[in-house]
Amino acid sequence: MDNDYELDLDAILETVRGSDVIAFRFVTISERLLIDNRFSAIDSPMMKVVERAASAKERFKSLKILRPRFRLPEKITAIWWPRYVGALVEQGVWDAIIRRMEVNGFTDAASEMQPVLDELRCLERAEIHRAIAGEGYQTLWPAAR
Repeated sequence: MDNDYELDLDAILETVRGSDVIAFRFVTISERLLIDNRFSAIDSPMMKVVERAASAKERFKSLKILRPRFRLPEKITAIWWPRYVGALVEQGVWDAIIRRMEVNGFTDAASEMQPVLDELRCLERAEIHRAIAGEGYQTLWPAAR
C-alpha cells in the first residue's frame, strides 16, 4: 500500500514538461532517476538511474561527466516522489516524461526507457525485501519467542 502523502500532480507534470534536467528522489530507494531532456544532433535525451549525490555541486559534476558535450544547466530540478515507483506510471508521470521525449522527435523513447523503469522497480523490490528481512534495518518490536 502506498502512503497518503498528497502530491501536487499538476505541478509535477508541469515540471516534467518544462524543466531541462530533473532528478526524482524516491522514498523507498536511495538511487535517483536523472532525466536530461536536452538533445543535439549527436546526443539524445538521457534518462538514467544514478546514485544519490552528497550535494548539488556533486550532482552538477556528475551530470557534466555523463553529458560532456552539454553546458551545465542553470538548475537541476529535484522532485521528491513519496510513493512507490509504480505510482509514477499509475499517476501518468512516466507517460508525461516519455511524451516529452517523443514530442522532441525521439519516437522510440517508450521502449528505450523501459529498462530504466524496470531497474527502478527491481531496486525498490530489493529494498522492500531487505526491510522485511531486517537486513540493514532495526525492528521496533523484539522478535517473538
